[in-house]
Amino acid sequence: MTVIEFDDIDNRMVLKLVYYGPALSGKTTNLLRLHDILTAEGRGDLMVLDTKDDRTIFFDLLPFFMVAPGGLRIKVKVYTVPGQVRHDATRKAVLQRADGVAFIADSRTAEMANNFESFENLEKNLAFVGLDIAAVPLVLQFNKRDMADIQPEDEIRKTWSPTGIPVVMASALEGWGVVETFRALAGMVYDAVDRRYSLKEAQGLDKEMFVENLSHRSEDNSGDSRGGS
Repeated sequence: MTVIEFDDIDNRMVLKLVYYGPALSGKTTNLLRLHDILTAEGRGDLMVLDTKDDRTIFFDLLPFFMVAPGGLRIKVKVYTVPGQVRHDATRKAVLQRADGVAFIADSRTAEMANNFESFENLEKNLAFVGLDIAAVPLVLQFNKRDMADIQPEDEIRKTWSPTGIPVVMASALEGWGVVETFRALAGMVYDAVDRRYSLKEAQGLDKEMFVENLSHRSEDNSGDSRGGS
């Protein structure tokens, strides 16, 4: 069970979403694209901390803000974690109190083993911070669908369908599948929060309103939405 940060005195809630996956799978690119695509209203600044070789060494933070009809102020923070093996301690730290996870996999055939290794690392680290992967809202994005030598979509879905985890095809580099992944995760997080805090009944905030407020596109970025890099 996730530990939602909720202050009933200040009528404020903070939700934490984490983008996880192997090194160079496109986690940071997802956040950069998301920041570009979504409307600037209620959207915070994007923080990126990179090493000299341009790999994220700590996390990216992209906060969104909304106010429910009932007055509840909701802040959604979106993080990424470094994929390199040596940064496992940082991944554990960022996963603390996560309310939802988007796992960004690399669609290239040569990266399949790395994807599975990283997914096993996610399961292990969630358990380490006291979270059950079966209970945490989780969406799987297969990124880099614009590249050559990628695993066929039907094979991916055949492999992951038994898990029940939603799968989104995407090219973050080209900008499609990014918002779809975020919307899918936001919807699952809403369901989890609503079960505990009755957002619809107590705050007048239904699932559609929650997802639309978080993922509203700017007029300049309302085009192609095919879904992945």
